[in-house]
Amino acid sequence: MLCKRIIPCLDIKDGRTVKGTNFVNLRDAGNPVVLATHYSQTGADELVFLDITATNEKRKTLLPLVYEVAKNINIPFTVGGGVTTLHDVDALLANGADKIAINTAAITNPNLISDIANKYGSQCVVVAIDIKLINNQYLVHSHGGKTPTTLLATAWASQVAQLGAGEILLTCMDNDGTKAGFAIDITKIISQQIPIPVIASGGGGTMAHFAQVLTNGNASAALAASVFHYNDIKIPELKTYLHQQNIPIRL
Repeated sequence: MLCKRIIPCLDIKDGRTVKGTNFVNLRDAGNPVVLATHYSQTGADELVFLDITATNEKRKTLLPLVYEVAKNINIPFTVGGGVTTLHDVDALLANGADKIAINTAAITNPNLISDIANKYGSQCVVVAIDIKLINNQYLVHSHGGKTPTTLLATAWASQVAQLGAGEILLTCMDNDGTKAGFAIDITKIISQQIPIPVIASGGGGTMAHFAQVLTNGNASAALAASVFHYNDIKIPELKTYLHQQNIPIRL
């Protein structure tokens, strides 16, 4: 059985790591290079770096910062934010990214998923899907969660898998930053309907929450930010706990 993964996320704004609740009320969470180095040294399986304002500010991801983070870690590194072309992908990979996350660009130009997969392989493409419950349906949101679309989460997840995405980063905006637990039901539905891994994001607040989404939610990985940044949960202790729950994990 494949090991489950624990993934810290660096949400970047103005060169600093930030964290909010339900995608708003951002507060400073520290120096991204320092945090990334710490996570690499203390057992994180991978690291995700999201330049969360790049798309709305119509600019590209901060390449020098990506390079600084990359040279200080030795774990797989996913970078997203402002990626709209293969040239952007080339630049991020040249500066140390291992995988590329796309969100709004995938919605506006789904062929970009296939273009990246065809050039670099599906393992390079992570499609980030931000969802929110509206009228009892999980709808996909673009532009950093600010713009609702008419896409249903389940249908969009299936489509991106068919287009060549290697995995999905599924963030439930209703749960994000609340520390009240992951969105287990929708995570399970999507994980079971598609043949690629799902990274669950949004709501991790206790070690039990991680265990629940990795088992009941069928997620392949669990991503979190504030609980790691502010030392509410330490990754080595979390992985020991998950191991004790008989969840396959790299110690």
